[in-house]
Amino acid sequence: MPAGTLYVVSTPLGNLEDITFRALRVLREVDTVACEDTRRTGLLLQHFNIETPMVACHEHNESRRAREIAARLQAGESMALVSDAGTPTISDPGYRIVRSALDAGLRVVPVPGPCAVTAALAASGLPTDAFLFRGFLPRRRAKRRAAIGDLRGASVTLVLYEAPHRIVDTLADIDAILPGRKVVLAREVTKVHEEFLSGTAAELRRELAGRPAVRGEIVLLIGPADGSQERSDVSLRARVEELESAGLGRMDAIKIAAREVGIGKRAAYSSLEREHRH
Repeated sequence: MPAGTLYVVSTPLGNLEDITFRALRVLREVDTVACEDTRRTGLLLQHFNIETPMVACHEHNESRRAREIAARLQAGESMALVSDAGTPTISDPGYRIVRSALDAGLRVVPVPGPCAVTAALAASGLPTDAFLFRGFLPRRRAKRRAAIGDLRGASVTLVLYEAPHRIVDTLADIDAILPGRKVVLAREVTKVHEEFLSGTAAELRRELAGRPAVRGEIVLLIGPADGSQERSDVSLRARVEELESAGLGRMDAIKIAAREVGIGKRAAYSSLEREHRH
């Protein structure tokens, strides 16, 4: 392998048959594999009889590892960067390592393959000519709802990741803030229990709430905004009241509503105060 090269290698989401010939060759030939979890990547390497040494690189040590890896690459090593599944750096550790290598003038080579975002999009039936990947929404309810509100006017398909223990609450938030949108939930993509559910957020929430538990990795896709469905003629006050009823605080609701109607937060606040006085 060329000395001083970092390979960003995609690995299977679940089905090991999705590994590429090129990925296998690179994993065999590099000096070291930098991975999120050595136990998980170790099982992958063992399955394909690959004995390349590994070094752990996860969210808690990535900054320090980035400097170490850059130094090792500068010393002439070749290295593969992998995550637990899918494409590294896509809502996974690895960005700092890639950035550090590039800043040091080193070569970074992508080895493409499985990615949960594109796999879910391809089978969703939603428009794919343009999409916005948001990653994980905030964990706290108020911040999560504010983040969803920020996406309200997007005229492209939205792609999110969500944890199984939060998915029912997130669907309730989407139903409150983006009512009527078509939603597709892709769970355990490429794995034994792969599942695609399609409907409104309210329909999917009822389906999942009726289950004893929801497990597995989830990609959530939301159809683009339809001007005929977005109630563009709703007044500023009505929109603020709608957001407040969905659980947002007063100032957060004003901020989002102001952005949607295209005015500043102070102007919106002043307008609401004038209405209140009259």
